[in-house]
Amino acid sequence: MARLTRLLLFTTTAALTLAGPTNHTEKRATKNDKEVLILGGGVAGIIAARTLFEKNVKNFLVVEARDELGGRMRSMEFGGHTVELGANWIQGTQHGSGPANPIYTLAKKHGLKTMESDYFGSIETFDETGKVNYTKTLMDAVAAFTDLTIAAGARVPTQQVDLNCRTGYSLIGKKPKTPAEKVTEYFLFDWEHAQTPEQSSWIASAWGNNFTYNVNEGGFSDDNLLCVDPRGFKHIIKSEADEFLKPEQTLLNATVAKIAYSDDGVVVTLSNGTRITADYAITTFSVGVLQQDDVIFEPALPMWKQEAIQSTKMATYTKLFLQFEKKFWFDTQFALYADKVRGRYPVWQSLDMEGFLPGSGIIFATVTGDWSEAIESLTNDQVEAQLLSVLRTMFPTIDIPKPKAFFFQRWFTDPLYRGSYSNWPASLVTPHHMNLRANVGKRLWFAGEATSQKYVGFLQGAYFEGMDAGNNVASCVVSGGKQCQSLPFAESIPNASPYVPQ
Repeated sequence: MARLTRLLLFTTTAALTLAGPTNHTEKRATKNDKEVLILGGGVAGIIAARTLFEKNVKNFLVVEARDELGGRMRSMEFGGHTVELGANWIQGTQHGSGPANPIYTLAKKHGLKTMESDYFGSIETFDETGKVNYTKTLMDAVAAFTDLTIAAGARVPTQQVDLNCRTGYSLIGKKPKTPAEKVTEYFLFDWEHAQTPEQSSWIASAWGNNFTYNVNEGGFSDDNLLCVDPRGFKHIIKSEADEFLKPEQTLLNATVAKIAYSDDGVVVTLSNGTRITADYAITTFSVGVLQQDDVIFEPALPMWKQEAIQSTKMATYTKLFLQFEKKFWFDTQFALYADKVRGRYPVWQSLDMEGFLPGSGIIFATVTGDWSEAIESLTNDQVEAQLLSVLRTMFPTIDIPKPKAFFFQRWFTDPLYRGSYSNWPASLVTPHHMNLRANVGKRLWFAGEATSQKYVGFLQGAYFEGMDAGNNVASCVVSGGKQCQSLPFAESIPNASPYVPQ
């Protein structure tokens, strides 16, 4: 799921030249530098650019904050191996001749190396006494989550108000009490949404599951493919971009500081003062960046837009990588650790396995939500000590050494991201989401996984939204603004029932 926003700008004469007109494309009448600026080089941005290219709109510029394309599909070399800091899975592939996840299609096209994640068949379970078998509890959690989505679906045709998923779980009689019950619920819920059931929409959570995994509801499949490609998951987006992007259509290491918009177009100001003008702009910044005012809009975005932005949640999903001299842990893909404190380093994955990164000595844990935000205030040494404490609890008879290497990405405090991907809280009603997606005027457009109703938080959401934004803006450009159709929005959103004190 993926967009880039802000980083220090490295200015060169060549970079400044990129803001001028290109000489390889058919020109249309415009007094601006570009017809379209695409702000962010992640999935949404690159697919928007590809869509413009396919519509013969080629006078565009992709403005990217980092030194490479890919957005939150970020990888790094860790202990001599490539690991994924951000997006890692193709979630849902294709069932028979049914609809294919477009991320899966890109992966096949560009030869991405993946391995199937066996969430429930390749897993061991632990608690504060060490290894203990609570796989039946895990299967009960699977059934409970299925029941949760079914019950959510029953609310939609009757137009019952949305509630949070904790309420939903309670209404179907699922109230986890033991550490094992809590960690298995976490594995089914938090590990996907990066927030707790209390913080998440009941209906939207069911949508995300059904439209991705449930083939009976229009989903792709229940498969999950983990990227283990040494080129990184970003390879599919960079390779796709290589097929149509010219060097002069991309500006890297460029921080967007301000976006001014009017009836005449947009003016984007970079952090070094460089100004680039365009007829239209597609912003693919994360909701977290928009919430923190890391990019200033002039004039300020209308209140209906701000309300939608601030009503969404940018969740944080953190993978913590450790490399040891040799493997001492489980031989399965996954392990669950049931701590007395819910969410304390609950999910562990081994990469030192055949088909993954054999012989690497790499294991990683995952934390999400509030716990992710909390550990970013700690030092690396403090977080490493906590992880080692958990491992020594899980394997009490093993003398576990200090790791050779340790790393985790601080997504929440990084101004490039302000989190990992968006999550729909129960207070975000459909008109809010419509407003989040809507353009402001006819010049300023928005796209990303957060603007997708079916696939909020998923890479395929970013893909489809980038494609839709590209098509909408292409219509504006090709018609000279005559066929520029604004997306619907609501100036104000009334409550379903009035607040009347008795």
